[in-house]
Amino acid sequence: MLQLATLRNDTEAVKERLGVKNFKEIELVDEIIALDDNRKALNFQYDETKAKINAASKEIGQLMAKGQKEEAAARKNEVEGFKQTLAPIEEGLAVAEKRVAELLVRLPNLPSPLVPRGKTPEDNEEVRTGGSKPQLHAGAVPHWDLAKKYDLIDFELGNKITGSGFPVYKGKGAKLQRALIQYFLDYNTAAGYTEYMPPHMVNEASAYGTGQLPDKEGQMYHVTEDNLYLIPTAEVPVTNIYRDVILKEAELPVKMTAYTPCFRREAGSYGKDVRGLNRLHQFDKVEIVQLVHPDKSYEALEDMVAHVEKLIQSLELPYRVLRLCGGDMSFTSALTYDFEVWSAAQERWLEVSSVSNFEAYQTHRMKIRFKDEGKTQLVHSLNGSSLALPRILACLLENHQTENGIVLPKSLQGYFGSEMI
Repeated sequence: MLQLATLRNDTEAVKERLGVKNFKEIELVDEIIALDDNRKALNFQYDETKAKINAASKEIGQLMAKGQKEEAAARKNEVEGFKQTLAPIEEGLAVAEKRVAELLVRLPNLPSPLVPRGKTPEDNEEVRTGGSKPQLHAGAVPHWDLAKKYDLIDFELGNKITGSGFPVYKGKGAKLQRALIQYFLDYNTAAGYTEYMPPHMVNEASAYGTGQLPDKEGQMYHVTEDNLYLIPTAEVPVTNIYRDVILKEAELPVKMTAYTPCFRREAGSYGKDVRGLNRLHQFDKVEIVQLVHPDKSYEALEDMVAHVEKLIQSLELPYRVLRLCGGDMSFTSALTYDFEVWSAAQERWLEVSSVSNFEAYQTHRMKIRFKDEGKTQLVHSLNGSSLALPRILACLLENHQTENGIVLPKSLQGYFGSEMI
């Protein structure tokens, strides 16, 4: 959530940056400032009236001590009058504060000056590419056919048990999932990330803290009776570990990693983009999260991008790194890099990771702070996929397929226990 001081101190710059994100309700900025002006005026009236009440109450005590009962009674009548005027001021103040808060959460995070202008994924900037696209043998097929051929994933069975978008991994397919998860976690912990195993459901406060509410309410599965949400990513429970916590500066950076299943309704998705493992309602992902000093968050972002890039390189997959344009960024992000891996049989790029800096947008909501020489200020939060499994698995199967089977990259062979499927 943006801070009121940011809106007030540089109003036109705020509007300009919101324009980069193609935000359609720029007028909210002026509306919020006007509401806050009203809140400040009401707060001044409230404080002024309370001061009159306190001063009169003190005077009443003095008059009673002197035996001046009539004068004291007159002052009591004045106090009652002040109290009657205080009630509507309190009511107006509560309404103004609530309205300001309601409108503030409708403003997205401000994009970094590094964010390119644009409205669609076609406007994203390609930062660099890596690896080589494979030359597949004649008769190479997409991953959904490979999964069936080698009995790795049963999409029809998942549809029977739950519905489309809930595949069943079996045999060597299930084993490969476990191998990938363990490899990703070991890779992250070796880089100094502490592993967590968080809950897979969160309460409303947690979903609000990381920005899923109210922006993405319709994309989450909601357990209505208990008012809990199935997590769309481990980012939500992991970042909330430090909600309402004041850290010491020496404790920064905080580096966390977690494996969880992720649940997304993916409402409105259709067509070729949803076939096989391309887009699922339930999938596995290993996440990395950092809480850092605000002066070091962009340095941390570049470190996280390099971390994910080396992981993809170790899987021997062709990839590209994109800097997202304003129109393709998430509501909460200040700057995002996407990693896409080449799907050889489908001949298209598939997103496998997003690495983002949220600056203080999430931590302001969650009140995650640190003490710097006695001064308390907000930390910056960052997160990234390291990695999301479905499309990585799809690309591993497709890019590494041969006429005799699927050759696994060397980094996975020890975890899987074999060189090929």
